[in-house]
Amino acid sequence: MCRWSPNAARVAVCRRSPNAAPVAVCRRSPNAADVAMCFLAEELRKLSWSGIPKPVRPMTWKLLSGYLPANVDRRPATLQRKQKEYFAFIEHYYDSRNDDVHQDTYRQIHIDIPRMSPEALILQPKVTEIFERILFIWAIRHPASGYVQGINDLVTPFFVVFMCEHIEEEDVDAADVSRVPADVLRNVEADTYWCMSKLLDGIQDNYTFAQPGIQMKVKMLEELVSRIDEQVHRHLDQHEVRYLQFAFRWMNNLLMREVPLHCTVRLWDTYQSEPDGFSHFHLYVCAAFLVRWRKEILEERDFQELLLFLQNLPTAHWGNEDISLLLAEAYRLKFAFADAPNHYKK
Repeated sequence: MCRWSPNAARVAVCRRSPNAAPVAVCRRSPNAADVAMCFLAEELRKLSWSGIPKPVRPMTWKLLSGYLPANVDRRPATLQRKQKEYFAFIEHYYDSRNDDVHQDTYRQIHIDIPRMSPEALILQPKVTEIFERILFIWAIRHPASGYVQGINDLVTPFFVVFMCEHIEEEDVDAADVSRVPADVLRNVEADTYWCMSKLLDGIQDNYTFAQPGIQMKVKMLEELVSRIDEQVHRHLDQHEVRYLQFAFRWMNNLLMREVPLHCTVRLWDTYQSEPDGFSHFHLYVCAAFLVRWRKEILEERDFQELLLFLQNLPTAHWGNEDISLLLAEAYRLKFAFADAPNHYKK
């Protein structure tokens, strides 16, 4: 029986019966250690799908993202190497932020960060500087997309989760970062950069020219909703509400602007546990999210009011239970439609 143990993420181990067959197979394999690590990583994903305990979330996210290896012995060297590599990027690139070729990128980042939330955290000078460095370095190293609005939001969950290891406040959103040692902040910054980069590797076409990935996913969402709730789909169509008008942001920001930050963190526990969670499974979450409001949507009889509702959904008081219900419905939809022969077709 799998369960979280206090050291589950630290050793990437799921406690099982001593007679568990896969473990026995691993031990007999010529590459027993490698097979065992793969098995344990898969068990960690299964455990994480339904939510990760806060004390082990930082380490678990680093493992699930692929930033850290499953092999415990290799982790310290990997961390040291990746952190050193990140700060080498800063030394090499960051002084160029005011050069003619890069100043527009840096200026846009500088403008976007104060618009982010939670403001009490983001607007602290040290945090603002960290976010500016992370986003600028990522943009310079990914010229196919460069910096696009929306990428900035994807820094926050990683930064907040990794900071939780180092502050006493229960609510990290309002924590005083100036009291955190400089070397700790440096490590959090580097870890945040690499984990965000791993995420973006899977959805970079969301942010290339004309954002084709988002355009395609919004179209797929429209076709999926037409199959799972034709009445809602027809109601939106009759009132000339286009999916791009509300769902573009859902894809661009991975629903971060639609739900509280703690809900995003819980959502990302599952996304990182799912194959292609941030790209493929997110589509089903968005479909479940839209249909969740079917009663309110069908009651609206005016284009302007309908669009205003969809752009300002009443989720301010949502908690983990709401996200768990949303994820369960998304999983049901995925199971029902992902392998259907006419998937995404009316």
